[in-house]
Amino acid sequence: MLDAGPAAQKGNSMEKKIWANSGDSHFLEPENLFQQILPPALAERMPRSVKEDGWETVYIDGETIRRPLPKPIRDGEFAGETIATLSSRPPGAGNTVERLKDLDQEGIWGELTFPSLGMWANQIKDPLLIREGAKALNDWALSEIQHVAPNRLVVTATLPLLRVEDAVAEVHRAAAAGFYAVFLPTVPPQGLPSYNNDVWEPLWQAIEETGLILTIHIGTDGETAPFRGPGGAVLNYVETTYGGQRAVTQLITGGALDRHPTMKVLVSEGGAAWAPFLGDRMNEGYRQHSMFVRPVLSMLPKEFIYRQVYVSFQHDETAVQTVVGMGYQNVMFGSDYPHLEGTYGHTQKTLHELFDDVDPAVRHRITVGAFAELFPHIGEPPGNL
Repeated sequence: MLDAGPAAQKGNSMEKKIWANSGDSHFLEPENLFQQILPPALAERMPRSVKEDGWETVYIDGETIRRPLPKPIRDGEFAGETIATLSSRPPGAGNTVERLKDLDQEGIWGELTFPSLGMWANQIKDPLLIREGAKALNDWALSEIQHVAPNRLVVTATLPLLRVEDAVAEVHRAAAAGFYAVFLPTVPPQGLPSYNNDVWEPLWQAIEETGLILTIHIGTDGETAPFRGPGGAVLNYVETTYGGQRAVTQLITGGALDRHPTMKVLVSEGGAAWAPFLGDRMNEGYRQHSMFVRPVLSMLPKEFIYRQVYVSFQHDETAVQTVVGMGYQNVMFGSDYPHLEGTYGHTQKTLHELFDDVDPAVRHRITVGAFAELFPHIGEPPGNL
C-alpha cells in the first residue's frame, strides 16, 4: 500500500491547482489478464482485445466484434496542451503506481475506476463463465488497483447478471471483500428483462443492504456505432449518453428507488444537465398519464433523481448551472482518464475554465463534495486543506 499523497512532489505549486475527485476513469487490464487469473478452459473464452492495422477486434466466447480505432492526432493540441490519444496513452493507464503520478499531475485525488476489457462481460452468454470471470476480475482489481492506494482509488465490482442469484451472491462477496461500488451496464444481457422488471428486486435489495453504490457507465448498450454517413462520429458519441438516462428512468418508474430509498446510483460519463430535464419529463408523464401509471410512487419521479441519483461529467459548460440554477446538487466532475474524450493533459485548464468564477461552495460541491458523499473514506484532497 502506498502513502499516495502528492506532497512529495518537489516544486509543484499546489496553491495554483484546483483539486478534484473523479467520478469516472478506466484501467487498462493486461492483454493476457484472464490467462493469468483463470483456468485455461475459461480464460480462452473471456474477452480479449487485439489492435492492429487501425482496427480493434474483441473476441468473446466464440464471437467477434470488430471496430475501427480512433486515428492518432498528429501534433494535436488542446489550447496549447497535447491531447492524449488512444495511440499514446499515459503509463498510468495500466499501472497503478504510475497512475498516481498522473493523477497528482492532473490534480485528481479520489478516483472511481471502471474496467476496460471487463466492460465486454455483458456480451457473455454462459452463466458459469461470467460468474467465474467476474469473481476473478474483481479479485484482481481489488488487489492490483484499490489496495495499492485505498485512500484514493475506488474500483467497481463487475456483476454476473445472467442469473440474478449469482449477481446477488457477488454483491455480498464484493462488500465483504472491501468494495464500495458495483458496476452495471446500461442494459442487461440480451434476452433478460429491463431494469424496471421485478425480477431484479433481489439485486436492488442486496445493493441497499450492503450499502454499495450502484454505478452505471454509459456506452455499455452493446451496439457501438449505430449511425453511418455524415455526422456519424458525433451522432454515435451522443447516442452513448442515452443508455444511462433510460436505466435511471427504469429504476425510478419501476419503483426500485422508491422501495430502496437509501440505494444511491451514479451514472458516469453521461453529463449533468439531463438529470433535471429527465425528472421534468417523467413528472409530466406521471401526472398527465396517471390513469396508465403502475406502480404508484410515494413521490414524483424527479424527487428520486434529486434524492438518490448522481451524475458525472467532463467538459460540460452547463454543469455548474445545473447546480446553481436547477438546484440539482448531485453533480460531480469526472476526468474519464485515460480516454480520448476525457481531460487528461488539460484537466487543470478545464477545471479553471469551469470554476474560476464560481462560488467556492458550489465549486467544492462539484469537485469534491458529491463524490465524498458516496465515498466518504476518501476524504478531502490535500491541496484543499
